[in-house]
Amino acid sequence: MLLALGLFAFSIDTLAFDEIARRADWRHATSTRIGARDATQFTGPGVETIALPGSVYLEIADGRVSIDELRRMADTGDAWSLVDGRGYVYGSYVITGIDDRGKVFFPDGTPRQIDFAIDLLRVDSDVA
Repeated sequence: MLLALGLFAFSIDTLAFDEIARRADWRHATSTRIGARDATQFTGPGVETIALPGSVYLEIADGRVSIDELRRMADTGDAWSLVDGRGYVYGSYVITGIDDRGKVFFPDGTPRQIDFAIDLLRVDSDVA
C-alpha cells in the first residue's frame, strides 16, 4: 500500500499515483504603517492541499472501478484519514476534485490507459 484515504488503499492493484504534491500555507495579517513596512501578525495555519496525479493501465488494474469508488467517497462530503504505507498520518482530508482522462482505446471504447489527478483538502486542525 502506498497510501490509504479512509478505507481506500492506493496501490499497484488499485491506483498508483506518480507523485504526491503537498502544499501548506500560513496566514499573516498585515497593518499599514506610515514610513515603514507593513506590520504583520501570524494568524495561524492556512489551507493545506495534496494532489495525487498518476496513470493506471488496464493490463495492470481496472482504474475505472477505483476512480468510481473515490467519486462515491467524494459524494458523501466526509473527511477521511490519510495515512501512508509507513504509518505516517497526514490528517483528515476531503476529496475536492477528481480528473480522469482515457487514452489508447480498445475497439469497444474501453481505455487502456487512464490518467488521473485527485485533489485533497485538509480539514482538521491537528498537527500530523
